[in-house]
Amino acid sequence: MPDEDTTTLSIDALFSLRGKTALVTGGSSGIGLMMAQGLLRNGARVFIASRNAQRCADAAASLARFGDCIGIAADINDAQQRADLVSRIAAQAPQGLAILINNAGSNWGAPLEDYPDAAFDKLMRTNVSSVFGLTRDLYSALRSAATSESPARVINIGSMDGLQVPVVQRVPTFAYSASKAALHHLTRTLAVELGPQGITVNAIAPGFFESKMTDYVLDNFRKDIEDDCPMGRIGTPEDIVGILAFLCSRAGAYVNGAVIPLDGGTHLSKGRRDWMAE
Repeated sequence: MPDEDTTTLSIDALFSLRGKTALVTGGSSGIGLMMAQGLLRNGARVFIASRNAQRCADAAASLARFGDCIGIAADINDAQQRADLVSRIAAQAPQGLAILINNAGSNWGAPLEDYPDAAFDKLMRTNVSSVFGLTRDLYSALRSAATSESPARVINIGSMDGLQVPVVQRVPTFAYSASKAALHHLTRTLAVELGPQGITVNAIAPGFFESKMTDYVLDNFRKDIEDDCPMGRIGTPEDIVGILAFLCSRAGAYVNGAVIPLDGGTHLSKGRRDWMAE
């Protein structure tokens, strides 16, 4: 190894988020709230965005005890609201945006014969099209924050359901699975496009975590979900913040175009379960 200042190899240096500015969409609840708190606790300045103005304001006020957190009510499906969000980021973060976490998403479950076209269209728009639109619209802010030593980061929150066909919740989620698989591939496409511009693009594919989206299935099928996971549990805030800190810090600066499962191996756990015969 070359003779150099080895302090750059310390854990503190490799995983530091100090001085970075981040935006977390869907940051007022669930995994988004966990990630926002993790970023703040590790020195980042954080914007959270959510469709619900009151919930966004309440979450930002709660998170403020951990650091500088600003809530912005915005529906990223709406082009004008997305443009307003981008304008506010530009005005309040003139140094640029170091981290964009595309977390906002929707789900819909229904039998095949009852699955509405409107639901399919909504999920593809929310989980794929709006992610692309926001990333495109924040390109200049991301470029401004990027340096040769530290690229800007785009992290898309996909799902293990984009890696496998989900069955535990008993109700088919056709559009959700398809949209998350599409998001994973969009991640790879953007990584090739933006990597040369000093912006890495990666995706995390979580399994089950406590959230508003998973409340019903965890209340009704938690044991089945735990049985389906080789590690026998659901995810914790430490699990999501750990992989996030890696991807956002110097430690993950050379990772680009990866889709990282965060599900305890559930996407690999196949085979017949007793409850599948019900």
